[in-house]
Amino acid sequence: MDWRTRIVVDPAVLVGKPVIKGTRISVELVVDLLGRGYTVEQVIQQYPHVTAEDVQACLAYASEVLRSEKVYALPA
Repeated sequence: MDWRTRIVVDPAVLVGKPVIKGTRISVELVVDLLGRGYTVEQVIQQYPHVTAEDVQACLAYASEVLRSEKVYALPA
């Protein structure tokens, strides 16, 4: 899935947080809900204008961001 077709960053929307295109639903919110145990169906039920593909795009975006994150070990 190419998340770029569904996730956008606009400084005028939620202070530039990545959101589902055409909404004010942030990637952060969707990932948080899933992390709290919500199913994809429950997310869609709570936000009817969000699709299963939007949820998948949020996960793909989060995955890519985490893959590009640099972690530095602190000396013991």
